[in-house]
Amino acid sequence: MTTAQAIIITAVDAGGGEAQQLLDALSDALLSINGDSGRSSFDAEETRGGRGGFFIASNSDGELLGCAALRPLGGDGGSSTGELKRMYARPGQAGVGAALLDHVETMARQHGYAHIYLATRVANGRAVAFYRKHGYLAVPAYGKYVGAVQSICLGKVL
Repeated sequence: MTTAQAIIITAVDAGGGEAQQLLDALSDALLSINGDSGRSSFDAEETRGGRGGFFIASNSDGELLGCAALRPLGGDGGSSTGELKRMYARPGQAGVGAALLDHVETMARQHGYAHIYLATRVANGRAVAFYRKHGYLAVPAYGKYVGAVQSICLGKVL
């Protein structure tokens, strides 16, 4: 019988090697699902500073399991809204997505956000179902997603 290893979540720089490994894996997965890697929708600089962050999940052996980013969402979302970006869990890693999401929501609350928003592609049904399961509801499209019929915007009150 194997025992589940602990999921360890660490804040890192999004430009670092481990972060880049996970971001590359995410981009490859998104390209196969959506036909778009999503790279153009993420700027690592937006996770740096006081109200953002980039987080990696690993196990006690140091194996990289997933990642997620938080950034302030200005403009349409207002300064009380954070945005979840580049959420990824390697296939077959039960509980990693939920652990990362919980961590990002906790960090968002600590940074003073009242809401957290995200955008994903409609074609990524697994992601949409995951977020809905965790209490995310449809919100009006914001920013570059306004009029983007291939995208769905979801949000949650923290």
